[in-house]
Amino acid sequence: MLISKENTFKKKIPEENISEEKIPEENIPEDHIPNHQRIGILSGGNWIIDRVKIVDAYPKRECLANILSESMHNGGAAYNLLTDLSLLGASFPLAGVGLVGDDEDGERILAQCAALRIDASGVRKAPGLRTSFTDVVSEKGSGKRTFFHSRGANAGLDAEHFDLGASRARIFHLGYLLLLDRLDQIEEDGRSRAYHLLMRAKALGFRTAVDMVSAEDDRFASTVAGTLPAVDILFLNEYEAERITGVTLRGQSVWREGAARWALESLLAKGVNEWAILHFPDGACALSAAGEWHCQGSVKVPVGSIAGTVGAGDAFAAGVLFGLHQDAGMGKCLIMGVSAAAACLTRPGSSDGIVAMPLCLELGRLFGFRDVSRIRDAYKEAQP
Repeated sequence: MLISKENTFKKKIPEENISEEKIPEENIPEDHIPNHQRIGILSGGNWIIDRVKIVDAYPKRECLANILSESMHNGGAAYNLLTDLSLLGASFPLAGVGLVGDDEDGERILAQCAALRIDASGVRKAPGLRTSFTDVVSEKGSGKRTFFHSRGANAGLDAEHFDLGASRARIFHLGYLLLLDRLDQIEEDGRSRAYHLLMRAKALGFRTAVDMVSAEDDRFASTVAGTLPAVDILFLNEYEAERITGVTLRGQSVWREGAARWALESLLAKGVNEWAILHFPDGACALSAAGEWHCQGSVKVPVGSIAGTVGAGDAFAAGVLFGLHQDAGMGKCLIMGVSAAAACLTRPGSSDGIVAMPLCLELGRLFGFRDVSRIRDAYKEAQP
């Protein structure tokens, strides 16, 4: 278990490079509620049905693979995060916003929310649209997966569907950027519609958290980077970090010295207000705008116990936000995140392996954590 609470590096992020988006006092709305008076997590964005197929090996083009099993599960940032938080044992209010189709899959989503005590009053049925779904092909053994997605009702989700003023939640989580057609659109001011929605949330008193999808997309610079000044807590993996920052994190599968921190510094300089959090198979790193630096190894789940990696990133985010909502330090939050992700790995669906947080934490004590000291400590004065 490797946690560094101290900022052990001499190099700091110049304050003038941190473009925190301030809310002018005259623009604070009358329905503003200070964050310390708020409680709960509101998550909006993608609500997807995942149709998971476990195959013996991922085939080359025009070749065949054997389907070993098929199952249906929750999918999408909002659906996964709230489901995970409920299963982890969150005692604070959970609520969702999104669009589903007026179909069997939509009914399935709403029924599961009711069973998990998730307030789905903000999840509306979109007449004439199909509930979004993803065919997930997951390779047995490695857990590597490939996604074939039908955008469906999620494509219609827009700012008008979010009644933020009616919510007293402490954290507003939005995801996935690059998979929300209307919210990804760029306005005349050069900012995305998601940016304006998040700024509205900040003005009301929310802390904002954002996740994105690992798409082969050239909009990382325009859509994602342009949204960062409205983001307090950013979650992303190494592929997404490379696409936004241009910092190469790996060379021939080996982490470049200092690259993780360089990438997170770049994200903070581009506007992230509080925490930039990078997760990857070996663990996670987090850097605050004040220079607080943490690294945490992932749980060493035995290969034979890994059923798939679908939903692991969302499980990680759920664990971290669970901790942040309860005012835990970032070191503890990262442990909660990697422990929730470890539980997720044990079953093929996004949330099937999620159990109460104390049981997730027990996985780390049982299997141990990977050593990420090289990533934590390797930091040079020179820029990449």
